[in-house]
Amino acid sequence: MTDFIRLEARRIGAAAVTMPGSKSISNRTLLLAALSDNDCEIRSLLKSDDTDRMLDALRALGVKLETLPSGSLKVYGGGGRFAVREADLFLGNAGTAFRPLTAVLALLGGRYRLHGVERMHERPIGDLVDALRSAGAQINYQGKEGYPPLLIGERQDQGKRSLKIKGSVSSQFLTALLMALPLTGEAFEIEVEGVLISRPYIDITLNLMAKFGVQVANEDYRRFRLPAAARYCAPQVVQVEGDASSASYFLAAGLLGGEAVRVNGVGKNSIQGDAAFALELEKIGAQVRWGEDFIEVSRPAGQTVRAFDIDANHIPDAAMTLAVVALAADGSSTLRNIASWRVKETDRIAAMAAELRKLGATVEEGADFIRITPPAKLNADALIATYDDHRMAMCFSLVSLLGVPVRILDPKCTDKTFPGYFDVFNSL
Repeated sequence: MTDFIRLEARRIGAAAVTMPGSKSISNRTLLLAALSDNDCEIRSLLKSDDTDRMLDALRALGVKLETLPSGSLKVYGGGGRFAVREADLFLGNAGTAFRPLTAVLALLGGRYRLHGVERMHERPIGDLVDALRSAGAQINYQGKEGYPPLLIGERQDQGKRSLKIKGSVSSQFLTALLMALPLTGEAFEIEVEGVLISRPYIDITLNLMAKFGVQVANEDYRRFRLPAAARYCAPQVVQVEGDASSASYFLAAGLLGGEAVRVNGVGKNSIQGDAAFALELEKIGAQVRWGEDFIEVSRPAGQTVRAFDIDANHIPDAAMTLAVVALAADGSSTLRNIASWRVKETDRIAAMAAELRKLGATVEEGADFIRITPPAKLNADALIATYDDHRMAMCFSLVSLLGVPVRILDPKCTDKTFPGYFDVFNSL
């Protein structure tokens, strides 16, 4: 892409920003509502590329969707089934749509082809497919073994009610199984092999499943038990929280810029793990205020940004923001236990290392860590590649608060989760 946005070096004033709806909550809620026995109104649903891909898929599967005069979306539940049993579904690079839909369609059975952009075909899905096949699903790879595109056929139930899934690649695999298995009507047990990464995203899944009437027994994130005869029953209204991952850029701006920045739509009772990002900022010099529906970050006068060394497994998406915050730290900073970055929208460890070096930083990267030493002076007007990754673009916007201008390629990639991001950021 040759299109770029140039952000001048700037200072911010005290500000309040309302967050768009959470991507993770939006796509989970859409799918659960579509599979419910009743209808549901979803308020503050995220409007983005990823949710558009889920909505396109649901329409193609016969789900009735209605936009209400208020702007909310009404989803007419299909009673645990889809009316259309044969479809070709393009899901872009939306992992929160691709993985759960794979599991749901494979367990319900039918004739489906699931595919996406080139990067989605490079993101592994073999562990999920293996688990689904052990439950009788018929899934074939149309290209490289272990990767999309996928062809799904009729399930042949062989009576197996205990599944295993690796926990080390993507928590979305476990989320997909948890959401899909109740549709079989049978009791299931899922055993997690190895250490489960990104546990807070599983908490989101379990919280929403409970809201839709299905309780899952969680045995220390090692074993999950799903009840027999479960049915999804939607609340009359679901309010989608503001996106805590997207909030991280504005909260970090409060720390870097020194002025109070408040994000509305996500607060102290958030079900999103990335809300804990504010706690990490507090450890390195931020002053944080928590409300029922807001988080506010500033930096006291004279307070430096302290170097850090953290295990970021609990906030894998928001932790990317800390990699740029490290440019303002008073020493070398390390983010650990981030192997999942390697299989996201791009290889985020490699991409982050490459772009931080353009700014003059010394960067060491490993299989599951990145260590960043800021330069004495940042390089001005660095041209930052974004790798078709929305978070890369949003993270590096913060460089403009560090005394130098920065140019960011393909700024429209933020449409994946935050259309209009740069307009909102510039409003600071």
